Amino acid sequence: MWLLDRLAEERIEEARRRGEFDDLPGQGRPLQLEEDNPFVPEELRTALRLLKNAGFIPPEVALRREIGSVEALLREATTREQREAASARLRLLLQRLGAERSASLQVQGLYFEALAARLDRLGHRKA
Repeated sequence: MWLLDRLAEERIEEARRRGEFDDLPGQGRPLQLEEDNPFVPEELRTALRLLKNAGFIPPEVALRREIGSVEALLREATTREQREAASARLRLLLQRLGAERSASLQVQGLYFEALAARLDRLGHRKA
């Protein structure tokens, strides 16, 4: 068990013994738990869950949200200057998104190559 998981379990157990979970809203009803992404390695899931609970969103998601906002501004623009400014901003954001995707694909390629080399060394990969 990971250190952070163990620490969390200990704190939860201490709170349970003190009765801090008694009479909570929704007591006795099943929890609506989000499923972990099966494509995320198990050792990263706790860290990603913590980041998500802290309000962190991946840069690509933030960029896509901003693109959506600028697209809405473009649709609602009433003057030529507003349309030109929104269009310029949208082009810039789309370029950034393309650059991030390209960089992400390069990192994924490097990861795959390193993983394949390691599997080859360990004799786990068949040609």
